[in-house]
Amino acid sequence: MIFYFNLEGINLAILFKEKKILKIANREIPLTGGPKPELRENEKLVFWTRSVCPEDYRILPAAVFERDNKIWIRRVCPEHGEIEEVYWGDADLFYKALQFGAPATKIENVNIKSVGPCPFNCGMCPLHKNQTALANIVLTNRCDLSCWYCFFYAEKAGFVYEPSLEQIREMVRVLRKQGPFKPNAVQLTGGEPTLREDLIDIIKMLKEEGITHIQLNTNGIKFARLFLEKGPEEAIKYVRELREAGVNTIYLSFDGISPKTNIKNHWEIPYTLEAFRRGNMTSAVLVPVVIKDFNTNELGDIVRFAAYNVDVVRGVNFQPVSITGSVPRSERQKIRITIPEVIKLIEEQTNGDIPRDAWYPVPWTYNFSEFIEALGGKPTIKMTNNPACGMATYVIPIYEKVNGKRVVKKFVPITEFVDVEGLWAFFGKKAEELRNGKNKWRVLLSVAWNLRKFIDTRKAPKHLKIRRMLLKIILKRDYKTLGDFHYKALFLGMMHFMDLYNYDIGRVERCNIHYLSPDGRIIPFCAFNIFSDIYRDYIQKQYAMSLEDWARFKGEDTIGEKMKYVRDIPKLKSSELYRKTYEPFIDKYNLL
Repeated sequence: MIFYFNLEGINLAILFKEKKILKIANREIPLTGGPKPELRENEKLVFWTRSVCPEDYRILPAAVFERDNKIWIRRVCPEHGEIEEVYWGDADLFYKALQFGAPATKIENVNIKSVGPCPFNCGMCPLHKNQTALANIVLTNRCDLSCWYCFFYAEKAGFVYEPSLEQIREMVRVLRKQGPFKPNAVQLTGGEPTLREDLIDIIKMLKEEGITHIQLNTNGIKFARLFLEKGPEEAIKYVRELREAGVNTIYLSFDGISPKTNIKNHWEIPYTLEAFRRGNMTSAVLVPVVIKDFNTNELGDIVRFAAYNVDVVRGVNFQPVSITGSVPRSERQKIRITIPEVIKLIEEQTNGDIPRDAWYPVPWTYNFSEFIEALGGKPTIKMTNNPACGMATYVIPIYEKVNGKRVVKKFVPITEFVDVEGLWAFFGKKAEELRNGKNKWRVLLSVAWNLRKFIDTRKAPKHLKIRRMLLKIILKRDYKTLGDFHYKALFLGMMHFMDLYNYDIGRVERCNIHYLSPDGRIIPFCAFNIFSDIYRDYIQKQYAMSLEDWARFKGEDTIGEKMKYVRDIPKLKSSELYRKTYEPFIDKYNLL
């Protein structure tokens, strides 16, 4: 017997014969499962979950357990044997993160019915437990670079995917139907989205559709090329156009300080940041992909680099590498790094200024969001992510003058002068009081009076009026007020997207970074990219143009080698701007 389903263009069938098979896209996935993995000596169970076989995608029972002060995930496929992978590289930090787990969010206006098991029924379906916090829109899979480690540009895909303005508009309208909170944050990504000639029009359209926060994910090459090839004014003009159209934040690739670690844009970064500086783009986030023994010796200096450019850089969002393709365990061990290991390296490389205790998981924010929602009476976004997905902190750079030059002396983490855990419990209690009907003005008065208990003003940097800022955020509850805080501190984030080896279905059910698709679906990041043959590549190919047709209709210089960026390294290194940007690191990394 065969049951077929057609959900918004999804070709999905479940075949019941001698064994169950889920057929989705061009893939057949066994539904027979596997045995429950056994724990061995010196292993302690943390919890049971579900995972997948990296080879045939079948859903398997999985054990998440502690061994040798690390957290591991293990499952057994009846066809491909045991799969074991490190889940978190430090058990103590993992248990700390788990303390801040949040209840699931019920999503209103889901896109598709639940007819298949997670994660093979994405769209959003009723099984999902977290609203969209940030929606990714792939504007193109074309790129002006061909990085050896990238799997996602047009020439490798064999087609060009570039949704039209109207397709993008419809995607956003589907997103905005979601509730109870109406999502209002979008990241424009690729490929390289600045290759779109209609990028400004896309941004203006997003604002028209009610999107209030727009992030642009870029390698920054276009800004540098305009700066150098057409003159600084052209680069500044382009930056201003983006800013005025509605871009709030630039997500800027930045894998390290040295050319060895940052082959993507090391030489161009000085010109890109200068274009931002002079074009009033004052909210850039550096995004390093962290690979063990490749750029892990530069993590502390990446934070320092951000501090030296704090006039335009708001933070650093570290992303431990997600391993794609079929990779033997021995090879995975060479490059695998997890959130706590990155955190400990940052602690070591900042001389203990940013300790591991300063970091908290994403759902820490849940109690505060609950309080704000109960106070204002309107739905607000709640980060009910799995605690294993990410950690974050804020630090305040402290500077001093050395030989007339500003030098980063140290970093003061927010946890040094704020009782973060006490504040978390306090806002949880106040949210409950409001939910139970207590007068909101009495609650507000209590909050205003008691905040001082959680803030040690003697240890706080003198310029940071943290209690006043928190009160302002609570009272105004608007985007600008929250932004004011971001301009007073440096945000440090850590987001580890999964791969087929460390996959936990419990995590993807809580994902709140989603991709919008032209077929009307909203797909979690760790489904869209991990099962690329089912989601990303399969969907995009249906809306794509062949490389040959693209060249014929759009021009041969818009695809292939003719559109790739070729840098002149001696020229890029010879400028005063290059020397000034990397001055604190020149001798250490032999940059000149």
